[in-house]
Amino acid sequence: MSGRRLGSVAETRPSTPLSKLLALLDRPAHIGPMLTRFSHIRRAACLLGLAATLGTSLAADNPFLGGWELTIPGGAAGWLGVEEANGGLKTSLLWGGGSVVPLDGAKIEKDQLVLTRKHSSRSKDASGKTINRVSVETITATADGDMLKLTSVMPRENGQGQDKSDFTGRRAPPMPPAPDLGQVKFGDPIQLFSGKDLTGWRLTDPNAISGWSAKDGLLVNAVSQEEGKPHKNYGNLRTDREFEDFNLTLEACVAKGGNSGVYLRGIYEVQVADTYGRPLDPHNMGAVYSRIKPTVSAEKPAGEWQTMDITLVDRHATVILNGQKIIDNQPILGCTGGALWSDVMRPGPIYLQGDHTGIEYRNIVIKPVVK
Repeated sequence: MSGRRLGSVAETRPSTPLSKLLALLDRPAHIGPMLTRFSHIRRAACLLGLAATLGTSLAADNPFLGGWELTIPGGAAGWLGVEEANGGLKTSLLWGGGSVVPLDGAKIEKDQLVLTRKHSSRSKDASGKTINRVSVETITATADGDMLKLTSVMPRENGQGQDKSDFTGRRAPPMPPAPDLGQVKFGDPIQLFSGKDLTGWRLTDPNAISGWSAKDGLLVNAVSQEEGKPHKNYGNLRTDREFEDFNLTLEACVAKGGNSGVYLRGIYEVQVADTYGRPLDPHNMGAVYSRIKPTVSAEKPAGEWQTMDITLVDRHATVILNGQKIIDNQPILGCTGGALWSDVMRPGPIYLQGDHTGIEYRNIVIKPVVK
């Protein structure tokens, strides 16, 4: 798309069927005397009707619409979503870890997508006074078919210059329809954890500290930090084997304030956390983290064993927590925070988050889908 659109106002109109009709309406003599008799109100109604009728033409001319799998600076996984809403652009971003969050600004400018997001920071000056700063990062994207080239420009906190980094993205493949799970065939169950040792498992980052061990038939992650000493970076644990579609069952015991997660294919986190008694939220126990909110609360209090039955087929997730179905065959639009990569078609491991707090797992069994 050429030109620039801010909200519902076209500053430089793109060459689309709708823009040509807009131009004609601006020059009524070209389309006959009858149209010249329209009042301003009638002309506005006509424009709205044309916009509604030809909205798909506008969407077709915007090469940035849809979901994009990103490889952000440093190599971590990210995701960008772009859609049209209320006459403008609605965008959301996943940047490595954390949640999918809305961006502060988005516009099309000279065939580029220009995104902005705000960063808040706090520091103290020489007198000890706290200074709050807001820096605005600008991300510019250029589309070439199904590929994106992106550049991030971020002002430095000291006000001297800026940091610039380039990265890439590619269009996410179309979402398949929801599978008929009654017709899906699952293979024989595979015990992923023997209860005796960590055979078949390894850290996702070999340089991290391992808190994982087999103890009394349990897969235990023990995490401890020492006050006044540097923060210890504990590691996440993954299977050596990789899987595509499957049913996974396990039990988890979360301590008070505990936080872990079960990653499907190494990219989709099903949350494991102490959220008993909290309102429904896409960050609660059993949620697909920041993407799919449970329909009901089925958590147990901290310290109790909880059962999880998770099915992933054709990028759709079903989660049964403690015997209650809380997510029913819902599409997962893209990777979640902490993903090993952003490619949603690539098989991957089961990985257990261990970099937050301690956690205990047992009876981890997977049944791959038989193609």
